Amino acid sequence: MDNKTDMAIEEPPKTEVNNRNKLKLEKPLVYDKVVKYEDKVKRGESIAILQFQYDYTCNFHCEHCSADKFMVKKKTDREQDSRRFFNLDDVRELSRQGDEMGLAHIVITGGEPLVYPDFDQVIEAIDPAKWYISSDSNGWHLDKERARHLKSIGVDKIQLSLDSFIREEHDKFRQKEGSYDRVLRAVDASLEAGLNLIFQTVIWKERCKSQEFLDYLEFAKSKGVGTYVTFAKPVGAWEGRMEVLCGDEEWDYVHKLGEKYNVFTHLTPGYGIDIGCIAVKRMVSVTKYGDIMPCPYTHTSLGNFFTEPLEKIINRGLALKSFTYGEKHLCLVGNKSDPFIAAKMHRMYGKPVPVPLNEVFDAEDYVTGKLFE
Repeated sequence: MDNKTDMAIEEPPKTEVNNRNKLKLEKPLVYDKVVKYEDKVKRGESIAILQFQYDYTCNFHCEHCSADKFMVKKKTDREQDSRRFFNLDDVRELSRQGDEMGLAHIVITGGEPLVYPDFDQVIEAIDPAKWYISSDSNGWHLDKERARHLKSIGVDKIQLSLDSFIREEHDKFRQKEGSYDRVLRAVDASLEAGLNLIFQTVIWKERCKSQEFLDYLEFAKSKGVGTYVTFAKPVGAWEGRMEVLCGDEEWDYVHKLGEKYNVFTHLTPGYGIDIGCIAVKRMVSVTKYGDIMPCPYTHTSLGNFFTEPLEKIINRGLALKSFTYGEKHLCLVGNKSDPFIAAKMHRMYGKPVPVPLNEVFDAEDYVTGKLFE
């Protein structure tokens, strides 16, 4: 399949150049892949971050959890679950295939990665020399000792969830008393250990323009920590909750805040490359059971890693008009103004996830006008 694109790519901004210089010193094999990303994009190839949902075990029960429908919560159901799931050999194979594709960044998520008993073995299986490794965390288990340990085994970045600068609101949202204080502890622990750190926070329509959110950004600025905004999605525990969705007005407001604060979204150009919505092009989600999804919030399977090569599956995604290079979508599933929500989201509701690709997309949804084998 010919994915070539004629999109213009500008010179990387100064911050990107600085990041690359640091990467060249610390992880030269990763640097060698990143500097080839511009050419890969010009050829229409994916430069996807692998958002790796290694396990769904979690010590929280968050109100908005996008992975809620993937979790097998009853012990009896877990015992009867015969689906194949990742073991360490599979992780090594995922790392090998992704590395051969020239991919450079993997994010371990779930669930809560820091409760996984084999977390260290997962890092080893990925091979930190070949990958920039991030880990999501709710911060509960992230003290100074754990932060230093994570740095020592090859973790580069912590993506720490904080969903309100008001203690009671955050704890209620996360349904875990004391979680706010644990997050603040994790901030200082991560910074002291030399881990790259960002906040992740969920924005829904009611919260977007609140004073609390501005106070939050001031706090992040005082710590020198960037804030990644995840706009509310009507999936998982919030399936069908269209009232929480933001529209163009809220998206514009948040991006405008970037003039004063280090706040960004998945639409913020990465590696100095502006491609709009990053689904498939700059991110795919890998589920515990091997399914490859366009992003963590588009709950359809492009194919299964246990039965097909990763590159073939990603190319199948790139063959869809919604995910190919070209038109810069804002966010297919997180902006109420996008027609994808009305046209496709209902096809993923009320079914086991991820939903097979042919139940969500039709032949005319492909660039070629026919199904991709």
